[in-house]
Amino acid sequence: MRSSTWTAIWQPAGSSPAPNASTPADDLYTYRDGAAEGYLLYGFSRMEGIDCKSGANTLQIDVSEMSDADAAYGIFTANRDLRKPTVKIGMGGQVQSQSAAFAKDKYYIEIVEVAANSASDDSAMLQALAVRIEGYIQGRNTPPEELAWFPAENLVSAGLIPQSVLGLRQLQRGYVAKYKQGQAFLVPETSPEAAADVIKALRARFDGASPAQAGDEAFQANARYLNGICIFRKGHYVGGYANLAQAADAAVLAAQLAARIP
Repeated sequence: MRSSTWTAIWQPAGSSPAPNASTPADDLYTYRDGAAEGYLLYGFSRMEGIDCKSGANTLQIDVSEMSDADAAYGIFTANRDLRKPTVKIGMGGQVQSQSAAFAKDKYYIEIVEVAANSASDDSAMLQALAVRIEGYIQGRNTPPEELAWFPAENLVSAGLIPQSVLGLRQLQRGYVAKYKQGQAFLVPETSPEAAADVIKALRARFDGASPAQAGDEAFQANARYLNGICIFRKGHYVGGYANLAQAADAAVLAAQLAARIP
């Protein structure tokens, strides 16, 4: 991204933009204080920022470049307010009275208004600005396809976890869907063979694991902290359900999830 391009997009009529600032990963702790770790987990590369001032109001606009589109969507889902609705801007967005954020391709965009009137609702202006910015960004505008494979019934939230899915180090970056009861997950591996190695390592971890019918291979167990769990492999994906009352309950749902994977 060229800073001059973004300056032209973001500068409101009659306003005076502050000089653009580029923040590399090494300087993120200074800029984001305690929030830096979360960005780095999602593959943060650099940030371009600008402040636009109009009267007594200021817009702080930051564009974070992440490692890939999935990571950008992941940081969006990690930062969004689950109590508020999302809107279709890029891969996904959220607009509130004095802020907006969205992800498109490998970019995560945040707009924060510092308004003279802290009670003002400028969501319409912020959404229009976010849509305008989104139009200048090339690349993917759809969420990760894996999220569509999770059943929608009783779904509370779904997003990308950057490491240790379910708290298990064998399950590296993957997708987690939280339900009113239990949670489902999908972890893509580089090949079916790599996924089979993960299944083997995980099965050795759980005492009393027994075979289950789901995907290409699976096992179920009653695990400490994870309760009833079933983990399967289908192709190069490792997936399953956890935190169910019984392992058999997890196995039933895991088989249904495996069947949804193309």
